[in-house]
Amino acid sequence: MKIRHLLPALALLLGAVIGHAAEWDIDQLMRSLAQTRSSHARFVEKKTIAMLDQAVESSGELFYSAPDHLEKRTLKPKAESMTVDGGTLIIERGRQKHRLQLQDSPELAAFIDSIRATLAGQRKALERSYRLSLDGSAEHWTLELVPLNEKMQAVVKRIRIVGVLDTLRSIETTQADGDSSLMLIEKLATP
Repeated sequence: MKIRHLLPALALLLGAVIGHAAEWDIDQLMRSLAQTRSSHARFVEKKTIAMLDQAVESSGELFYSAPDHLEKRTLKPKAESMTVDGGTLIIERGRQKHRLQLQDSPELAAFIDSIRATLAGQRKALERSYRLSLDGSAEHWTLELVPLNEKMQAVVKRIRIVGVLDTLRSIETTQADGDSSLMLIEKLATP
């Protein structure tokens, strides 16, 4: 068989492979993320604040249990715990414990759901508060969330989540005032 007879077949095969890769989209990402029922990770977060000369760094652990339990335990520089269960946020610092109903703070609820709904693979929940755009492939993707609500836009300009397969690797938040934070995430064995 001559090479010229193989070229059309190779072109069709290559087109099919490229077409299949191009089919990867937000729905596929959400389905992949929804498969994770629980996870445990270590984080390092750097916050850049205009009023400060240096970035503020914190570190600790993250815990997630589908569909709506999210916990951030900061170990350094000071112990602090933030737990979201359903519609309740609990913040603990030392002996102080604060409880907040998310329905009383729609902007805070939208921010928390940017992470929680992403982890749960809940596209519709994300789209209630954000315009979504996805770049990359299943092996290395970036999901960008831009707030729809004007009140939220006054606080957060954009949230950029980077992942590999079904694992979040970083969350970068750019605030409307120019301050920002970058959380690097390293997945650990599930407890």
